[in-house]
Amino acid sequence: MSQLSDHDKAVINCIFNPSLPLDQIYDEELSDDIKDVDANTPDVMQSKNLEYEAIKLTEEKHFDEALRVLDQAIKLTPGRSSPYNNRAQVHQLRGDAESALYDLTKAISLGSRNEEQRTLCQAYCQRGLLYRKDDQVDLARDDFGKAAKLGSVFAKNQMVELNPYAALCNQMLRKAFQNLK
Repeated sequence: MSQLSDHDKAVINCIFNPSLPLDQIYDEELSDDIKDVDANTPDVMQSKNLEYEAIKLTEEKHFDEALRVLDQAIKLTPGRSSPYNNRAQVHQLRGDAESALYDLTKAISLGSRNEEQRTLCQAYCQRGLLYRKDDQVDLARDDFGKAAKLGSVFAKNQMVELNPYAALCNQMLRKAFQNLK
């Protein structure tokens, strides 16, 4: 195994441990590959500060207050995708999938136009999870595919899990190796 390349190890890892994240063998740095391009204007900086405040409120389970703060961030910078993405998270934690889906779709639309790749990638993953939870597998697969193209390891793992042929192949290989033991 020590003579194998990292890529080969990742392939073997996927076969034997299909539910294990790929990044445990194949190290992919999302932070270096995916960036948001934000102007550092006073409004953008204030909007980011409001987002940080909302995140803290959310962590303390003050969801209504977090939503109010995120609404302020959106009013301040309506063209940025990040506040919509974060507001979707709060909606999800409150159990409001419909509002979360709306905000994620808005974040995706804005992120696509504004070179906000990190937020775009996160929004695709989150929306894919909502679609998957709602048994809309084709829509989930589409969103995970777009996030995977942006570099998301999580999305790549979801694509494997949603591929019925890969799941069947992995199951057959595991059974064959168990029989060899």
